[in-house]
Amino acid sequence: MRKEDWTKAFPPLQQLPPETVERLRAGSLLVELPEGSRIFGPGQAPESFLLLLAGTIRVQQTSESGREIVLYRVHAGESCALTTACLMGYEEYQAEGIAETKVRAVAIPRLLFDDLIATSRAFRQFVFTAFSRRVTNLFRVIEEVAFERIDARLAQKLLALAGNNAQIVATHQELANELGSVREVISRQLNEFARRGWIKSLRGTVEITEKAALSRLAQHS
Repeated sequence: MRKEDWTKAFPPLQQLPPETVERLRAGSLLVELPEGSRIFGPGQAPESFLLLLAGTIRVQQTSESGREIVLYRVHAGESCALTTACLMGYEEYQAEGIAETKVRAVAIPRLLFDDLIATSRAFRQFVFTAFSRRVTNLFRVIEEVAFERIDARLAQKLLALAGNNAQIVATHQELANELGSVREVISRQLNEFARRGWIKSLRGTVEITEKAALSRLAQHS
């Protein structure tokens, strides 16, 4: 049976010579992981370069005190910047990756990755472009944590998580992890939003009742 041509999910890879594409297809491994799987963690060394075909991976870091912050998420059609950095620098992970949903991905072994980085300009550009974009986003996360108001950041996060819906399934601790804060701070701010009539906060869920008010606050971060 002909092996699936997963490279079509990543348009820049179509610029590679046909023989390089065939090497990628022949030398890679398609993997599926259930929701909640720990894909990597601190102290581990990456063995493969990961490209996500379906699902979402949450990359987060935990301090010695147990405080967590979500650094970024990897979605379908993307690669993991931390994996890229550790592969290129021969370093171990300093954060962990968790499958938020069922995940389907491509694992390109280190030897093949190293060879293509060294010999293929198109592949190298594909990897570095994705990496630089993610690093830029990480600097934005640092800026938000360091300088922006927590009420405005929480409003932004609630709106982002809700999307087109009004209800968000998340605990106060999970929202704190998203924002690099602590549960007590987030709980106080949610209580204030509820007092103003902007949300209804129930156990494990938040319902947005005044989206326009949250949007105005989010724009004044």
